[in-house]
Amino acid sequence: MKRREFITRIAGAVAAWPLAALAQQKEALRRVGVLMHTSADDAEAQARLAAFLQGLQEAGWSVGRNVQVETRWSTGDLARLSKDAAQLVEMRPDVVLAGIGATTAALVEATRTIPIVFAQGIDPVGAGYIDSVARPAGNVTGFVQLDYSLAGKWMELLKEIAPEVTRVAVLREPGGPLSSRRRNPWGWS
Repeated sequence: MKRREFITRIAGAVAAWPLAALAQQKEALRRVGVLMHTSADDAEAQARLAAFLQGLQEAGWSVGRNVQVETRWSTGDLARLSKDAAQLVEMRPDVVLAGIGATTAALVEATRTIPIVFAQGIDPVGAGYIDSVARPAGNVTGFVQLDYSLAGKWMELLKEIAPEVTRVAVLREPGGPLSSRRRNPWGWS
């Protein structure tokens, strides 16, 4: 091997070392907080968490490789829920997933900067979590299970299905999303 060829190969290898080192560096680890308002042994909550983790994996996220998931289980205790929400926020995750129930409210109280994604929102506009379904603004977004602005449509559909119905009663949970609203979402008296 001639001296010039040897120097060229060595120079090429030296120039390639930084590129090889960059390729071998670990991906940035993203942190996801999950706040559940049930106990850790609740089968339905475990199934939901498993579906979430599977969705992450299908999207290219692998726990331990490029994502770390911290889960807190408040076991249905509102005081513990607030404490768990604050604890998750202190960890500074990149995003927090709010399970069902009062988890969104607890997280909104704990932070106005870390993105919060709620799994099932019931009237998030009326609850004050977002400005509108089309443009949530702020740090909260998610999946709306029930939007009371559609209540008028429900009555229209009911009249189409059962035109003979003349009276309708609405049952609601005291302390639920509707109880905090100042106006009747259906427009009825």
